[in-house]
Amino acid sequence: MAKRSKKYLAALEKFDQESTYSIEEAVKLAQETSIANFDASVDVAFRLGIDTRKNDQQIRGAMVLPNGTGKTQRVLVFAKGDKIKEAEEAGADYVGEAELAQKINGGWFDFDVIVATPDMMGEVGKLGRVLGPKGLMPNPKTGTVTMDVKKAVEEIKAGKVEYRAEKSGIVHATIGRVSFGTDKLVENFNALHDALVKAKPASAKGTYFKSVTVSSTMGPGVTIEPSAVRID
Repeated sequence: MAKRSKKYLAALEKFDQESTYSIEEAVKLAQETSIANFDASVDVAFRLGIDTRKNDQQIRGAMVLPNGTGKTQRVLVFAKGDKIKEAEEAGADYVGEAELAQKINGGWFDFDVIVATPDMMGEVGKLGRVLGPKGLMPNPKTGTVTMDVKKAVEEIKAGKVEYRAEKSGIVHATIGRVSFGTDKLVENFNALHDALVKAKPASAKGTYFKSVTVSSTMGPGVTIEPSAVRID
């Protein structure tokens, strides 16, 4: 077992690890137990009762959080023609065609999200080997393969987050920063929770939200009481 720092152990003493808490209490504890020397992110982990081996139980999507994430995303757009100007006016950090693909192949990754128009996916698809493992491939399900690059870029800049269930059925996402007021974090949490409720596969049986944990970067996880999120 990894050795825990004195700060981490001190944070653990601020709450009962065996107990569960309301959404508001859990978020507040995640803020209070932050041990980072910077404005840490507040993250949530939903363990869902789904079988990701089944195609109809794979959950993936994106949404704009009501209060953003507190982080400005660097957006790269693959486009050509009039869409280049549209992307630039929307605030994209990098816009281009083959020259950007060459830079990425050379090891350049100074961006957080890629948006591509459908007619550029032939070029972008060649980068699957390097973008896939980093989770950077654009996808229609998350709105990053689209002709409406203006909307895509503006939403990402406004605090759009992507969510995807891992093989184990866990969805990880950031809902803001420790410096956010608790109310704003709770509002973001509820918006993401509602999105996952809507995304529940019809074929998923039993308890949908197996467990939900909130934590700050490097901080301990605080478990939310089942009654606050349970859908059977």
